[in-house]
Amino acid sequence: MKVVILAGGLGTRLREETEYRPKPMVEIGGRPILWHIMKIYASYGFNDFIVCLGYRGNMIRDYFLNYQIRNCDFTIALDTHKVDVHGNHSETGWKVTLVETGDTTNTGGRVRKVRSYLDGMPFMVTYGDGVADVDISRLVEFHRRHGRLGTVTGVRPSSRYGELSIRDEMVRVFQEKPQVQEGCINGGFFVFEPAVLDLIEGDHSALEDGMLSGLAERGELAVYRHEGFWQCMDTYREMQMLNQMWERQRAPWAVWQQRCP
Repeated sequence: MKVVILAGGLGTRLREETEYRPKPMVEIGGRPILWHIMKIYASYGFNDFIVCLGYRGNMIRDYFLNYQIRNCDFTIALDTHKVDVHGNHSETGWKVTLVETGDTTNTGGRVRKVRSYLDGMPFMVTYGDGVADVDISRLVEFHRRHGRLGTVTGVRPSSRYGELSIRDEMVRVFQEKPQVQEGCINGGFFVFEPAVLDLIEGDHSALEDGMLSGLAERGELAVYRHEGFWQCMDTYREMQMLNQMWERQRAPWAVWQQRCP
């Protein structure tokens, strides 16, 4: 099952970083968040990726074209330009297809533009700016068991504010940015049957307001509830938070550190 990653948006709310590079190339711990997302999927054996390019997509192309020399020692003969790479990176078996889907194409339109690479098979989709400790194998099994055209992962985001537990006008418990207790939001990490592609009208179609709404109206959209960690990187503050978690070795999304590839 192939994994489609939406990596072409402008990322305007993270303008401090995206002025110069696409949001999926913004780094956590010295690696693009795109790499972190791919490592999540690959740790469950899903390592055939289709990356939808748009804004500053050439930076993503260059990253993968030069992946080995970016991540390994190498020797170059300057007269012949022959390069000998020493050692090997850990991404064994990864296959990455980079597809230009346009700077202004909407999310649904981007998925539609990679249709020819999906081989008429079920596929997964995720955003290029969010990480989670979602069990991808269980997600896929859930999708197959429910037999719907689409499955969305429902998550409970962290509150933007600290939560106070008050008794007798005294704070008894203080939690900084706890998880919201009620309600789920769209956390990405989708699984789809190929028939959903017929619901996308064109480049202007949003995945959220178009295809997902259509599936919900037809009773064809299941929700896989994820109670664990999930975090998108919409703002500079969220980027800093994810980097701090990585530096402190408290990155719940780094499931590949606990699993064998």
